[in-house]
Amino acid sequence: MKSKKNHSTDVVVIGSGAAGLSLALSLANHCHVTVISKGALKEGSTLYAQGGIAAVFDKKNDSIESHVEDTLAAGAGLCDRDAVHYTASNAKNCLKWLIEQGVPFDMEFDSKGKERYHLTREGGHSHRRILHAADATGKAVQTTLVSQVQLHPNITLLEQHNAIDLINDKTADERRIHGVYVFNRAKDQVETISAKFVALATGGASKVYLYTSNPDVSSGDGIAMAWRAGCKVANMEFNQFHPTSLYHPELQNFLITEAMRGEGALLKRPDGTRFMPDFDEREELAPRDIVARAIDYEMKRLGANCVYLDISHKDKDFIIEHFPTIYAKCLSVGLDITKEAIPVVPAAHYTCGGVMTDFNGKTDIDNLYAVGEVAYTGLHGANRMASNSLLECIVFAHAAAKDILAKIKSSPTPPELPEWDESRVSDSDEEVVITHNWHELRLFMWDYVGIVRSTKRLERALRRVELLQQEIQEYYAHFRVSNNLLELRNLVQVAELIIRSALARKESRGLHYTIDFPQQNQDPKPTILVP
Repeated sequence: MKSKKNHSTDVVVIGSGAAGLSLALSLANHCHVTVISKGALKEGSTLYAQGGIAAVFDKKNDSIESHVEDTLAAGAGLCDRDAVHYTASNAKNCLKWLIEQGVPFDMEFDSKGKERYHLTREGGHSHRRILHAADATGKAVQTTLVSQVQLHPNITLLEQHNAIDLINDKTADERRIHGVYVFNRAKDQVETISAKFVALATGGASKVYLYTSNPDVSSGDGIAMAWRAGCKVANMEFNQFHPTSLYHPELQNFLITEAMRGEGALLKRPDGTRFMPDFDEREELAPRDIVARAIDYEMKRLGANCVYLDISHKDKDFIIEHFPTIYAKCLSVGLDITKEAIPVVPAAHYTCGGVMTDFNGKTDIDNLYAVGEVAYTGLHGANRMASNSLLECIVFAHAAAKDILAKIKSSPTPPELPEWDESRVSDSDEEVVITHNWHELRLFMWDYVGIVRSTKRLERALRRVELLQQEIQEYYAHFRVSNNLLELRNLVQVAELIIRSALARKESRGLHYTIDFPQQNQDPKPTILVP
């Protein structure tokens, strides 16, 4: 028996990571919230975040202004200073909110025996300001927030539901969102959810690349849906490649946290010599874009499959205490990081651009918000600094909640929404088309739109993606939706946005490096694409 096809709520939050769940919890005491999770509730990038969350807790040695300046430096001249200051200024209060929810950040005792939060340091930061839960901060945040939303009577949780498209008000002069079509994977049917407000918290789009540290759900869904609805996007050319993903056939996509370099790990060539001093005076603590390009350069120069991250010179107990997850994972495949170096390669990790929003998380379409990695707030610029990502999720989730609650009582009930029309489609008998196109997309994005780019490679990629879009749109028009089809449709759309943005930037800056324009422009501006 098929389930109910039409739902209504006050706010629908698409995504169940730190941004989505923080937003839901901040709203739920005042209205009804429905959270849509594409997979299991806990699955997403937040769960796998290792390093920590940046906030100034040590006022004696650190300052908000220092956090701001470090972020601006890492962003390579493209951060919005106001956005950076807003985020850093609200960081401590947002961390206190997480602590109140029960997130168990690591503690230590000072010289006087007083307990305080243990602060670590990561690349780009001039001070120790990273709160963390060992080397599994994201897991601590995610499991804590999941436990809270599961208990809240005003939150409805819909797992195994893919958001398909936002529903526009096509009759009014004003652009307005009134709901979303979702694919109920368990019931194999498309359902309609109407809401006064819709919030995108779908994460990034690193699955567009062949090698990524991200989980399978990171397929750019929110960015693609917002673009199709008419939202502007910005800075999509800036895809961050995490410098150190484990290179091992049995543990693909396993990230080696930036905090390991913050605690003294050294990057080495296969012969055991260091190379980061040749590239930057900050050595292993240089921002991620510099470290990733240095590794890419050395691998190509030497014809090496990987480089090595070595922390074995540190005390064994120190390593196990600070990096228990990494120690256990590596040991499971016979690699003892207390005795030997870790083979690492760069992997697509974070989408610095996204759907344009203001400081309340509001997009340029009424009733639609975007929070977290899906959004472009101006915080990250041309390169995200370590441990600012989870921070952005919490800060802007709280801001969006405040803005929504100020409007919700006066917001009208959404009109009756049209049901999903499947009268002219059939079940697919050509799933191989999806598999083939999926692989082709991720392969040419890695080869042509990766860490080092050229105009010729980008133009080649654009031609390929335009052909794929035609094939996928034809397929989408004729067959019933599936998880793989929906993700592929969104990834191809996001790939086009990345390529077009990269072609528009005639310089090398931050995460965007092209051999045709190695210089930096004097007056850099965000790359803004308009539907």
